[in-house]
Amino acid sequence: MGIISFIAFTLAVAIYAWWKTRGTDEKSADGYYLGGRSLGAITIAGSLLLTNLSAEQIVGLNGQAFSEGILVMAWETLAAIAMIITAIWLLPSYMKGGITTIPEYVEKRFDHQTKAILTALFLSGYALVLLPSVLYSGSLAFSTMFDIPGMLGISQRAAIWMCVWVIGLIGMVYAIFGGLKAVAVSDLVNAVGLLTGGLLIPVFGLIMVGDGSMIDGVNTLWEHNPDKFKVQGGPTASIPFGTIFTGMMLVQMFYWGTNQAILQRVFGAKSLKEGQKGMILAALIKFLIPVIVVLPGIIAWHLFDGNLANPDEAYPSLVRKVLPPAFVGFFAAVLFGAVLSSFNSVLNSSATLFGFDLYKQYFKKSANEQEAVKSGKIFGVIVGIFGMVLAPFILDAPNGLFARIQEFNGFYSIPILTVIVIGFFTKRVPPIAAKIGVISGSVLYLISQFAIKPILVANALEKATASGITDENALSLIEAEAYPHFLHVMAILFVLNISIMLIIGKLYPRDSDYVQKITDDVDVTPWKYAFIAGAAITVLVISTYLIF
Repeated sequence: MGIISFIAFTLAVAIYAWWKTRGTDEKSADGYYLGGRSLGAITIAGSLLLTNLSAEQIVGLNGQAFSEGILVMAWETLAAIAMIITAIWLLPSYMKGGITTIPEYVEKRFDHQTKAILTALFLSGYALVLLPSVLYSGSLAFSTMFDIPGMLGISQRAAIWMCVWVIGLIGMVYAIFGGLKAVAVSDLVNAVGLLTGGLLIPVFGLIMVGDGSMIDGVNTLWEHNPDKFKVQGGPTASIPFGTIFTGMMLVQMFYWGTNQAILQRVFGAKSLKEGQKGMILAALIKFLIPVIVVLPGIIAWHLFDGNLANPDEAYPSLVRKVLPPAFVGFFAAVLFGAVLSSFNSVLNSSATLFGFDLYKQYFKKSANEQEAVKSGKIFGVIVGIFGMVLAPFILDAPNGLFARIQEFNGFYSIPILTVIVIGFFTKRVPPIAAKIGVISGSVLYLISQFAIKPILVANALEKATASGITDENALSLIEAEAYPHFLHVMAILFVLNISIMLIIGKLYPRDSDYVQKITDDVDVTPWKYAFIAGAAITVLVISTYLIF
């Protein structure tokens, strides 16, 4: 029954997406990359949420909540604030220039070489980190929910490989042949299903905890697991409390304010007003998201007595335990849509970045729009296959999935954010400063996290064990104190690179102030209630976090 409902819902969404997009010209750049600049606020909000709220988010964060508790909700609460900042201050500047990609914005402010470096960073991050993580987390979820190893008599690793390739091939069909509008329309349908189904999981879970009463379930969960409801993480936590004020906000601003895979949905808006409304509506719905991506992990901890071999299995195991079989199929279909959304969003953005920013500049300067779109599609297929090859190997990676994603993201997220911030707030900083800032940011972060940190941590642990310390908690504390948390490192490098770029700008400034060229590609009349709505949501989000 579960598999039948899964297949039925998935096919229904695909047919609906085809029907709604059959009139869009996918051969033009605007049609393929931006959905013909025809997206409304509700479609944008749904697409933003589903691009973000995919399996790596649901599975990964609930896995961390299983291990650490509600403190991981900080990833969601601060995201809403970053979305508000982007909608009110960054988005008007982006859309006034009528841009298709973030690197295009950088090219206009600096030069085409800086754009090429940023494009390469985006693409490497997508191929090495984001795509494999999305595919792995989705495959882990489906393998666990449907017990594919038991059903087919194969190993967990073989089940992961199989699911990765099935998801990947279907995702490529959506993204490469359907363009942004097909992705966005299917996202809207799946977003409604995901929010509905996502809210049902904790409801059914609490009812099970409370032996038929949701209220009793809440009380039981609170009384028996008090440590899971502490928001101030200690030094050994994945989010030490101090990081909320340093690198955490920077990560959020990169993701919501400069990330091509996210902003491409907003660039497809029919007007600035619709783009702002869509992003602010998505920020409001973020208020509910911790109930979906954090609370189930704590419920799973209680129901499974903390006994799961892999914390990332907490969410799919809970779904299988608390939902009736038909509901499992429906929810798996919605989650499948969410995985496809993130996967094909990244593929569509990769195709856009390559076709629009690299192919016409470095491979064929005389290429017309159709040739650029075709080249982007071919590149998207290559990136997709590369991601599918890498994804199953995450099974052997240490630590939680979500923490792994965030740490690896640092090598490209902070350098890109640095360049955007300097470009946005200064007029005389030259292109050479941007190039040095991007390269130094990436190289220094990689050296910091994957060369210096392992050596210092290994030395600290070796000294501790040599002195007779064997307690796991004590060793974890020593490991945490041996080197700054990666979010602190991001903040340090952000300040360092900003300083480097400003010093270069002072010593070798541009000959004249940069003046942004305004296009008439999009109606840039802002939404008059944007600031009021944004302020209200910000207060709501902060209040919710402080209550816990």
